[in-house]
Amino acid sequence: MKRYLLQPKADGTLTPEIETADAPQAAAGEVVVTIEATSLNYRDLLMKAGKSASSGSDPVVPLSDGAGKIAAIGEGVTGWTIGDRVALTFFRDWEDGRFEMKYHKAARGGSCDGVLGEQVVTPAHSLVRVPEYLSIEEAATLPCAAVTAWHGLMERSRPLEVGHTVLCLGTGGVSIFALQLAKAAGAKVIITSSSEDKLQRACELGADETINYRENPDWDKAVFEMTEGRGVDHVIEVGGPGTLPKSMNAVAAGGSIALIGVLTGFDAPEASLFPLVSRNVDLSGIYVGSRAMFERLNEFLTKHEIHPVIGDHFSFEEAVAAYDHLESAGHFGKVVITG
Repeated sequence: MKRYLLQPKADGTLTPEIETADAPQAAAGEVVVTIEATSLNYRDLLMKAGKSASSGSDPVVPLSDGAGKIAAIGEGVTGWTIGDRVALTFFRDWEDGRFEMKYHKAARGGSCDGVLGEQVVTPAHSLVRVPEYLSIEEAATLPCAAVTAWHGLMERSRPLEVGHTVLCLGTGGVSIFALQLAKAAGAKVIITSSSEDKLQRACELGADETINYRENPDWDKAVFEMTEGRGVDHVIEVGGPGTLPKSMNAVAAGGSIALIGVLTGFDAPEASLFPLVSRNVDLSGIYVGSRAMFERLNEFLTKHEIHPVIGDHFSFEEAVAAYDHLESAGHFGKVVITG
């Protein structure tokens, strides 16, 4: 059984190395899943650089997102049969309810082994059933980016409603899923990018308005013009400190900002937080979600037959090239590894 390992090195970087290990066995309460597809997230680049919140000092099997079929079932496991198509949750042990810090101890591909291997053994409580209409490759894109987008839009105190306006920053995995979810829910979507080609592709997915932030660096002002001075109801904030000030300018009174990413770094934003107070805005930190959220997401996906956008495919042997491709930022949609 082959798998990749991310091996910590003296310079703080991590490099994948293939190793051969014995096939895993399912203990009581566990199942063995044959992984047929995995996908990458920006968090995997942070892991590779030793910058993720769940980075450790020990070698770890990388990637949080994978899907496949159940190959073996341990004693006491009910509700599953060999051959069932399943996806694995990002947080292995966050089943439902309020988040607790203990869940960080089992974040796949970080503080515990991930899915970039031929087979993984996992507790049965960390599986969700793959919707019948989705391919295994499509299902492998869901655990991190799709659940994050769903959590940010649908699971907070001010959830998305029909007629709301959503601002998606960039065209990465979370933002594209947010675009698809928002349009299916009857919302209007404004999306940003520095690429006209990517903006055009976003329009093909239903985006109502686009902003090229390289040509229009004051994109927050453009958002206000597009919304007749009102602002947007929801911001999918994936940039972090470099974009949060403009996101605060762009959000409407009573709106919400889902703070998800750190694409611009980890420093504090150089801006006053007073606009959040004066407008009664919710600022929510979003770090993926629970298994129950994943299941509700799958119900919504099935109802609307939403297909994840897959930009590029790589083989298992090409995993290092898949990392490089993601880091180049030339992709649109998810980068998937199969085989």
